[in-house]
Amino acid sequence: MSVQERKQRERAERERLIVATARELAEQQGWDAVTTRQLAERIEYSQPVLYSHFRGKREIIGAVALEGATEMAAAVRAATSAEDDPRARVTALARAYLDFAEHNPAVYDALFQLDGGLAYAQEDTPEPLKDAFAALLECLAEVAGDGIAPGLFTEVFWAALHGLATLTRTGRLLPEDAEPRVELLVDRLAMV
Repeated sequence: MSVQERKQRERAERERLIVATARELAEQQGWDAVTTRQLAERIEYSQPVLYSHFRGKREIIGAVALEGATEMAAAVRAATSAEDDPRARVTALARAYLDFAEHNPAVYDALFQLDGGLAYAQEDTPEPLKDAFAALLECLAEVAGDGIAPGLFTEVFWAALHGLATLTRTGRLLPEDAEPRVELLVDRLAMV
């Protein structure tokens, strides 16, 4: 291995460490606790080293969001691929999405609440974000209904899931009604 390759590998490892530490800190204490100073202390690198990887917190949030998008897409695909019936697939998609939001609140915030400097629904949208949407579309396109654009249907279904995830997390919806909400969403919106 050349010196250049070793340096590139070490740089990539430092970057992964910064992102993992930011994510861990955000999950434990919230995004307000994620500062370059706090990160530098935790990973035992100087702040200038952090700035050599990310220009600031916004870029770190974006990196966490991209990582989270990849994980969410994998979770949705894993859940839906295990089902043969369209209704069961859509139900599995809804549960996987809501479970991801519940178990990864800081990552979910990085994806959908905070400014990570990422473009959504545009030509320059990063591939992990496109792929997360594609994971939803793959399952929902088959139940969109006649004359309804699958992408548009997926956006509306996703918006409903996002609303459920956000309202549940903030305590505005009763947790014991989570499963009936999923059933209602699948039955009435997806009509499968």
